[in-house]
Amino acid sequence: MGVEGCTKCIKYMLFFFNFIFWLAGGVVLGVALWLRHDGHTSSLLELKFDGQQAPTTFLNSVHILIAVGAVMMVVGFLGCYGAIQESQCLLGTFFACLVILFACEVAAGIFGFMHKDSISKELITFYDNVYDNSVATTLTDQDKKQAAAAVLKAFHETLECCGRGISKPFTTLITQGLTDICPKSVSASTTDCHGKIRELFNEKVYLIGIAALIVAIIMIFEMTFSMVLCCGIRNSPVY
Repeated sequence: MGVEGCTKCIKYMLFFFNFIFWLAGGVVLGVALWLRHDGHTSSLLELKFDGQQAPTTFLNSVHILIAVGAVMMVVGFLGCYGAIQESQCLLGTFFACLVILFACEVAAGIFGFMHKDSISKELITFYDNVYDNSVATTLTDQDKKQAAAAVLKAFHETLECCGRGISKPFTTLITQGLTDICPKSVSASTTDCHGKIRELFNEKVYLIGIAALIVAIIMIFEMTFSMVLCCGIRNSPVY
């Protein structure tokens, strides 16, 4: 015989929220894996030019998300088992894990909000460096120039864009011999890569932010229910 009354109701509510938390962990893990292997992002972030790797800030963040999703699934299972078994030890461990995860999520959210534009800026800087080398008339190293053109073509075909935008009208023109690096379906004067890069990563950041907010709300409910259930088990005459 275990807890009774309202405490028993909280027990099953905690189990339900833990199950949702476990599913949320699976969703976070799935979204992180999708972001890691998404054709648009992975093809751009794996590019190299002149020994320089494309910025890895986004990939590092995705790898952290994969770890977080896996930990969430383990902690969710721990909470479910602790609630069903009415174990104070497991519930206490579960609560401690939630507090640590919640603190890490808040810290990551603040850091991400403060640096939300840095990922796109880093990639834009990398793109500009490659662009300058591909169109430079003073560059005598033809191998380097061809390598730059190949990287630039990968950018343009992936994002369906061409050039750096109308804010720099003279630099959007592709010099003679490099006309094949722009997709035929776009115009250099209307579809700039700076805007496309910002659009690509802003969409990913908002997606991660919405998922983190939903998980944070679930965690608040779980921390409350786990403490109430733990106190109810301690005060129950059965124990």
